[in-house]
Amino acid sequence: QVQLVESGGGLVQAGGSLRLSCAASGRTFSRTAMAWVRQAPGKEREFVAAISWGGASTNYGDSVKGRFTISRDNAKITVALQMNSLKSEDTAVYYCAGSRSNYVGALVSEYDYWGQGTQVTVSS
Repeated sequence: QVQLVESGGGLVQAGGSLRLSCAASGRTFSRTAMAWVRQAPGKEREFVAAISWGGASTNYGDSVKGRFTISRDNAKITVALQMNSLKSEDTAVYYCAGSRSNYVGALVSEYDYWGQGTQVTVSS
């Protein structure tokens, strides 16, 4: 059974930083892409960032480029999202997602496995 478990969410002031982590189990994600996707209240899920299995390829949503960094540790099968210069519009539930391929796509529909999400709230 595939499990993706996120941690690290919380409340932070605008301009601050948070680091999210996702632990994967039940499937070998070390050969496929993983991503972070977020969903704000009343909005559709939005692609945030993705990383290939070796880390050589990454992809970021336009709204987070230059502020967020995705990384992974294949030995531990974890994926992290370092979020800096946070803005109120970054407030959302952040989901870890896994793909069946190594393509770092920006479409939410390209990801097949999902965690339960972790809440990030940025106060202005």
